Amino acid sequence: MRNVGILVFDGFDLMDVAGPYEVFLTASRLSERDGGAPLYSITMIAPDGADVSAYGGLGVTGLTSAADAGAVDVLVVPGIIDLATGRADRVLAAAVRTLSDEATLVTSVCTGAFFLADAGLLTGKSATTHWEDVPDLAELATVGEAVPGMRWVDAEDVVTSGGLISGMHMALHVVARQHGDELASRTARQIDLDWSPRPER
Repeated sequence: MRNVGILVFDGFDLMDVAGPYEVFLTASRLSERDGGAPLYSITMIAPDGADVSAYGGLGVTGLTSAADAGAVDVLVVPGIIDLATGRADRVLAAAVRTLSDEATLVTSVCTGAFFLADAGLLTGKSATTHWEDVPDLAELATVGEAVPGMRWVDAEDVVTSGGLISGMHMALHVVARQHGDELASRTARQIDLDWSPRPER
């Protein structure tokens, strides 16, 4: 069973987290329904373990600190509306580095790609983000290529995705990578999402 670590922090985009969370839980539930083992466990992580509030004010509690989370198989880093404030948060930046150092696969949703870039994870790699922010991502020296028009970009050990719902498409791609297209397609049907194994919009 793979452990998915989802990093949250004040101001994160709720759907960036809720979408992948539901995808991984649903894929695991379908496996169990078929008589197999659960595929994923999920750990909700905050930089220091304290409660956080999503953009709009919804609170999230019961979180694990980055220092206590240990190694995760899949790390999900969501985006934020106030990107300048998020990128200036040294505790958040340290958490991204700590968790990504131990993760087998690092993923981002929306402007979460900027946190990966700041951590040096996108050097020489192709990546994407919300369509409005692709030009700004392209200006970063730590990004190999910013790719527009894609729901996700797979750069082997790093997978970035566009805004909001694209995070669900990206998570389904991760399920497909790890457990096959059939389970990913069944998961997409279960959550009533029109998903394609191709990343183009």
